Amino acid sequence: MSEDLPKEALKTVIGALCAPAATRNGFDARADGWREEALKAALPALLARTSAKRLRGRLLVHVDEKTLAALAADGTVTAADVPAILRHRRVWAGLISALARHPGQVEAAIALLPRLPDQEVEQVVRDWDPDRYTRTKGAAPAPPVPPELFDAVLESCLTPLAAYLLHPEPEEGWEAVSAFSKDWSLELGGRAGWAMLARRPQRWAQLIAHPTLGSAVQHLLLDQAETQALEDARLRAADPDGEELPADLAPALNEDLLLACLPALCLPELADLPNPQVTARRTLHHIANRVHNNPRLADLAADQLHAAADALVTRGQLLSVPDKQEGDYEFDGRVLRLAEDLALLSANPDHLAGACAQLGRLDQPAVVSPTPSRTLIRIIDNVDPDHDRPARLLERRCEHRRVQALAALAANPHIPHTAVADVLTGLHPAELAWIAEKADGPDWLLAAAAAVPVPEDQDDGVVRLLDDDELAKHPDPAAVLQSWLDSPAAGEILSRSEVYRAVVKSRYRTLEHLRQIPADEVLARHEPEVALQILLDHCGRSTRRWEALAAAMTFDYDEEKITFGQLLDSLDPTPAGAQTP
Repeated sequence: MSEDLPKEALKTVIGALCAPAATRNGFDARADGWREEALKAALPALLARTSAKRLRGRLLVHVDEKTLAALAADGTVTAADVPAILRHRRVWAGLISALARHPGQVEAAIALLPRLPDQEVEQVVRDWDPDRYTRTKGAAPAPPVPPELFDAVLESCLTPLAAYLLHPEPEEGWEAVSAFSKDWSLELGGRAGWAMLARRPQRWAQLIAHPTLGSAVQHLLLDQAETQALEDARLRAADPDGEELPADLAPALNEDLLLACLPALCLPELADLPNPQVTARRTLHHIANRVHNNPRLADLAADQLHAAADALVTRGQLLSVPDKQEGDYEFDGRVLRLAEDLALLSANPDHLAGACAQLGRLDQPAVVSPTPSRTLIRIIDNVDPDHDRPARLLERRCEHRRVQALAALAANPHIPHTAVADVLTGLHPAELAWIAEKADGPDWLLAAAAAVPVPEDQDDGVVRLLDDDELAKHPDPAAVLQSWLDSPAAGEILSRSEVYRAVVKSRYRTLEHLRQIPADEVLARHEPEVALQILLDHCGRSTRRWEALAAAMTFDYDEEKITFGQLLDSLDPTPAGAQTP
């Protein structure tokens, strides 16, 4: 825009640039595009020469957020323009950051923070320098964040967690959510608060003692500080020019800071939450995670941890576990986590023995050695010749977690040895092998596991799936396939699909084998052309059977878990005889 434009013409020019382009026939889209381009180019000069609020308001309504933030950063848009801006849009973090770059507008910028959604407040500091990745060499750097603004953002980010800790009641409708969701009801995330704290580690000692925010700071430091330090060290080590990850990483929290955080260690604010069977379990696991992240706590706060574990087990009745219900896929995980947490936190022999008893009631793992794969043979055989050992196979799908938890309990000096010995006698042979090869437990555990009597006719308990070349060496390959289907592995959620795949792919399978496999496994997941040929032979020229098949295929057979044999029988009142495909 020409600087020679007289002041008297500004109102007319602004009106023309802000009005949609029109002709006698109506709106002119092409001309309106030119108008918008002209307005965008002239905007900084028009705002610089216009002081009238109404005219500035007409201009500001046509500006996008990114341009407004840039104009505010260079001083063209000021705090006086904020009311006009907010008539047509909500506050955003970039506007606050841009206004606060000017010392006289910091207070006005801080006053806008309460109008930001909680999840956007931290962006005021995070995006303080929007040009940090695009700034050219030699350009002036962004000014530092004003201390008053940083403190205001820090307080805004910590306040929600501090308020929750004062009144940690579940949100409305919490009782209606699923049991799994309830297990995550304790919201101590505070990601924005931690992001702000991480920028000022030199102030942690001061903030821990803050009269209203101190508890929130303690919780965040216990949960996040060591994890963040490890992640940062790994990122530095991953850089080609970075330093190697040290074997003994210096802790983020020194002993004085840890001691100052002890009041929050055992989550006292959450002691009286409703539904203690869930909340006590989750609280115990949360405390255990803190000790994992800060191992020095095990010695610094031993008595406090022991007392908290006893109180949570008692209040939540965590050792009074009902029998596993069908469809409860989280049952094993809850038992395993409880055992691991008590192994770390408890000094109560009765509670530790109860955790052992719960482990003993879990189902034995179904250990499967998969069908040999040419690809895996090339990769694994040269690297790990012991990949087929029972202890290694147990780890394939983390089925070693039960015996691993038992070993952790055995390492607790307060555990009754007899409680562990009672569980050892019911372990899978592969679990006993895992203790001998993998467990870093006390000598008495290794001796007790080695002393478990083994029947002479008992093998290593591994279901070894063979390819057809190996099956051909057996006198009755079909019987071997049937033994796979009869094994516990065929009923175990982690291994059954592997067993079914090996049976369906084998040339020694019979229709009787396929009839025992769930219909969805045969029809959709493994070799569907096999099922196609069987259905063609079974239905033949019978219109009635084809119609019955069409009707059956509309059912949720994969959810009902009917077998392929039941599907075939449903096509005809007369059961089909066994045939060889």
